Amino acid sequence: MAADRPVHVRGDGAPSAARNDLQVGRRLFHVVNGVSTATAYALLFTHEQIIQVFGVVACTVYIIDRIRIAYPEAVARRAPWVNRTFVRAEEQVREAAMTPFAIAVLLTILTVPKLAALVAIYTLGIADPLAAVVGIRFGRHRLTTNRSLEGSGAFFTATTAIAALTFARGTDASLPAIAAAATAIGMTAATCELLPLRVDDNLTIPIFVGIATWGIAALFGVRLT
Repeated sequence: MAADRPVHVRGDGAPSAARNDLQVGRRLFHVVNGVSTATAYALLFTHEQIIQVFGVVACTVYIIDRIRIAYPEAVARRAPWVNRTFVRAEEQVREAAMTPFAIAVLLTILTVPKLAALVAIYTLGIADPLAAVVGIRFGRHRLTTNRSLEGSGAFFTATTAIAALTFARGTDASLPAIAAAATAIGMTAATCELLPLRVDDNLTIPIFVGIATWGIAALFGVRLT
């Protein structure tokens, strides 16, 4: 991936950041949202409660994003830091990444067992932004147009660690089974992340990782329920 370069906002206040800009505030916001959602689901809420809470969150995010798109001049004038810190140029007239993020997390919670959903949400919250930062700062060996070997390696390592820790805490499976399943999940997730899909990866990653985790865990005898 391209090296880090400064992020600017156009003179009219509209966002101008591109995908290969570091945008530290955006990445940190991504991490906080993913980690806080997964941790709340793990420690505080039942399945029914998290669906209710995150259903409200997803709807609220969608409404706020539609208002941002409908009134760009108000955002540029009253909250220019939003465009500078969180929004890319391509998102000026379409939904920001937080909308598919919220929808995908809700769908993942609805679709797969709790432990699989936790792996998927932590992967979206930690592995995805980590891969972007590593790829932007240190990526030298390009695999696809927007992916580097270094970034994909970071994604694989983080996802494998997330799956192993989640399984170790939430199941009674043996360590060899956990290690094998976590490695398979990391490899599968990293492969998915490389696919040149014209769909926001905030939407595809949690759903794909959640379903893959569910299937791989069953294959290696790691009980998720």
